[in-house]
Amino acid sequence: MKWLELLTVGGATLVAAVTVVVLYSLGVRLTAIAGDRQPAAPGWLKYLSYACFGLCGVAVLFGLYLIIPYFSG
Repeated sequence: MKWLELLTVGGATLVAAVTVVVLYSLGVRLTAIAGDRQPAAPGWLKYLSYACFGLCGVAVLFGLYLIIPYFSG
C-alpha cells in the first residue's frame, strides 16, 4: 500500500471539509449580523454572506464532480 497517497487523500479531505464548514459558518454568522435591526451593521455584509454560501456550494459541487465518474471521465 502506498502510504503517502493515503496521507495525501486524507489531508485533502480534511482541508476540504474544514473549508466547507468554515465558509458555511461564516455565511450564517454574517447573515445574522446583517439581519440585526441596529443601524451599525453595514449593508454589504448580506452580500458577503451570500458569497460565502456561493463558495460553499461551489466547493460541494466540485467535490461531486471529482467523485462521480460520469463527470470526470
